Amino acid sequence: MKRKALFLDRDGVINVDFGYVHQPEQCVFVAGIFDLVRQANEAGYAVIVVTNQAGIGRGYYTEAQFVSFMRWMSDRFSQEGATIDRVYHCPHHPDAASGAYRQSCACRKPLPGMLDAARHDFYLDIPASILIGDKQSDMEAGQRAGVGHRLFFGSKDESEILDGALRIDALLDAFSLLKGRSAANG
Repeated sequence: MKRKALFLDRDGVINVDFGYVHQPEQCVFVAGIFDLVRQANEAGYAVIVVTNQAGIGRGYYTEAQFVSFMRWMSDRFSQEGATIDRVYHCPHHPDAASGAYRQSCACRKPLPGMLDAARHDFYLDIPASILIGDKQSDMEAGQRAGVGHRLFFGSKDESEILDGALRIDALLDAFSLLKGRSAANG
């Protein structure tokens, strides 16, 4: 049986986006994120982070530093009784400093590569899944991948939210959607 997923962008959804956050002392968690992930876990969703990390390609931090930071972040979630099932990241950017990362790729949002990889790895029911992001590129990646429920989070003026996406002002607003989808889809 296919599993539903809660896809989360990282910077701006899980943690406050101060720009190129990659160390624990830089991290401030967004209000409600631990509760949201716990609720998703309880409802049977796979919780999957999909994040563009151009800071790697631009040389602001290394892939090893990113992995270490995400391990720390996952541990913090565990301490709060919440589980992140997997983190997918794209280190590429067309203007990257490093040649290895300077490329156009299928994984960088707004392309759906990370979501497609998760669909394959977790055997996901994408139309029944939820994506929460704070940028137009998140909404577009979700639409391209066929994610059924796309939630735009935050107060940024993104006037071109794609058709079918809903705006939420607080992560806690997603709880009723998670509960409703869980009950409706058994």
